[in-house]
Amino acid sequence: MTDRVALITGASSGIGLELARLFARDGHGVVLVARREDRLKELAAELTHRHDVRASVIVADLADPSAPPQIARRVAAAGLDVQFLVNNAGFGLAGEFARTDVTAELQMIQVNVVALTHLTKLFLPGMVGARQGAILNVASTAGFAPGPLMAVYYATKAYVISFSAAIAEELRNSGVTVTALCPGATRTEFQERAGLDLEARAFRGPWVADAASVARVGYQGMLRGKRLLVPGVFNKMMVAAARVASPVLLAKAVRRVQESVR
Repeated sequence: MTDRVALITGASSGIGLELARLFARDGHGVVLVARREDRLKELAAELTHRHDVRASVIVADLADPSAPPQIARRVAAAGLDVQFLVNNAGFGLAGEFARTDVTAELQMIQVNVVALTHLTKLFLPGMVGARQGAILNVASTAGFAPGPLMAVYYATKAYVISFSAAIAEELRNSGVTVTALCPGATRTEFQERAGLDLEARAFRGPWVADAASVARVGYQGMLRGKRLLVPGVFNKMMVAAARVASPVLLAKAVRRVQESVR
């Protein structure tokens, strides 16, 4: 016998943590994946105590190419079956591409793109075989525009949006859905790790969401089988404008925003 669970990467903080709480609230067992073991264990204890669900911890660094198959092996060894896959782990790096650290950017591609793709490849066939399951890929409104001063990060999120839309169509009528969640500015640890100014106006306006509200939009939309989710009226307007704007003008506009948060 196997237990059907939700596997959530980047579960130690921010949107991933809030998504784990939502799954557990509804009685789903969870597999919490991140680098910080202490935070994962604390969250697992909270979810088990509050919701009486099975909460497993897998400490893994998705910047390591061997991490996804190791995660899959540990899930199988524990007798777990992934019904929901949440590819939430990701990070950014600010700066001019000619000057930024290549090691950090290659690790970013590994986490934001390669690990997401690899985990989907590993767990999707089981969902298709069961004709049941859902994948939630956390992208960003950044994926709809070129991103001067965060060029690699914006490009990785464009990949997530395109990849999610493509396999969502492939899986039509399969019983499995794929959802891309595209939040805008959200209060998490992302900005600090990316080297952005937390006091900048772009992170203090009414358009800045909290992680719990973004997670709710993603969770509810995933359960409804929505393919694309953009939380917030302001973000929806930005995405609509980005889709019709000249790429050159769009890049200039994004650069001005990025300069304001450095």
